[in-house]
Amino acid sequence: MSSTSNNQQNKNGKVALICVGIFAGMLGAAFAAVPLYDLFCRVTGYGGTTQRADEASQTILDREIIVRFDANTNSDLPWDFGPKQKVVRVKLGQMAEVAYEARNLASAKTTGTSTFNVSPSEMGGYFNKIDCFCFTEQPLASGESIDMPVLFFIDPEMDKDEDLRHIKEVTLSYTFFKVDAEEQTAAVEAPDASSAPNKL
Repeated sequence: MSSTSNNQQNKNGKVALICVGIFAGMLGAAFAAVPLYDLFCRVTGYGGTTQRADEASQTILDREIIVRFDANTNSDLPWDFGPKQKVVRVKLGQMAEVAYEARNLASAKTTGTSTFNVSPSEMGGYFNKIDCFCFTEQPLASGESIDMPVLFFIDPEMDKDEDLRHIKEVTLSYTFFKVDAEEQTAAVEAPDASSAPNKL
């Protein structure tokens, strides 16, 4: 009986360990899901997520695309925000620069951060930004206004995509949200690893 009981306990222990391992794996996957999804969108352009480029295209084609600019502001952020130029016409591969303008209407300093996408969403993988205000948070003092540039080009590889032959217009859209004071404080107080003393 003792041997049978020990065998049963060993089996139960193995089952328990397997269950704990599965639970830990699922928990880890849940935490990783958001950054992995974000990475997937940025790499593939899924959902209209634009790409980030380090340099301009070396090829410029004659095919032109009309780019429209859209601006939205969350109700929690007291800003006036919009594009200074609503439409541009660019050739595939041609570098273009436009600017958005933001003004803080609040009586105190506020900080905003923006989300962005292009439509139709299939264009996300071909819309490349070299510089954009959306790469960083934007703090504005009370009453302060700022011009925020966007430097972009549309990848000439788009011309080889048979599914996008019908595309003549693209809309680049931004939505600004308020950065909470707690998040700003955490960012300021976060220790800088590069300045931390080395431990011997």
